[in-house]
Amino acid sequence: KELFRDSQAPEGNMSTLFSIGALSRDTGCKIETIRYYEKIGLMPEPARSEGGQRRYHQKHRERLQFIRHGRELGFTLDDIRELLALSASHQHADSIARRHRDAVQAQIRSLTALRDELDRMIKECAHGHEGECRVIEVLNDHGQCQHDHNVTGGKG
Repeated sequence: KELFRDSQAPEGNMSTLFSIGALSRDTGCKIETIRYYEKIGLMPEPARSEGGQRRYHQKHRERLQFIRHGRELGFTLDDIRELLALSASHQHADSIARRHRDAVQAQIRSLTALRDELDRMIKECAHGHEGECRVIEVLNDHGQCQHDHNVTGGKG
C-alpha cells in the first residue's frame, strides 16, 4: 500500500477534506510548518476550494504524521525526503535508519564523554575556595581534559 503519493487527488474518500487549521489541530503541526513542508516539496500541493483555500485529504494527514514522527525521532528533512521516496518505490529504508542510529550513537558517546569530563572537573573543584577551582582551570586549558567531548563536531 502506497501511503505517500504526491498526487493531489489520493485514493480513498474524496468527500473528507480538511482545512489547514483542521490539519494543524489534528497533527499538532503549526500552520506555518505545513506551508513550509509544501514549499520545499515534502507535502504535496493540496487541492484548492473555489475561494482558493487549501483542502487536504486523509493522505495529506498521513504524510504529515509520517514527517512529524520522523522529525521527533531526529531524522533530518533530507532523510525524510529520502524515506518518502523509498516508500513510493517500495525500496528498503533500513540504510537510512542505520545511518541515523550511528549518528545518534556518536552523539551519545560524545555526550557521555562531556558528562564524564564535567563530573571530573566538579569532583576536583575546591568547592568555592579561591585559587583552587579546577573548573576554571580546565576551561582555560582544553589540554587538561581527559576525553574528546566536542558535542558540536568542531573545535573553536
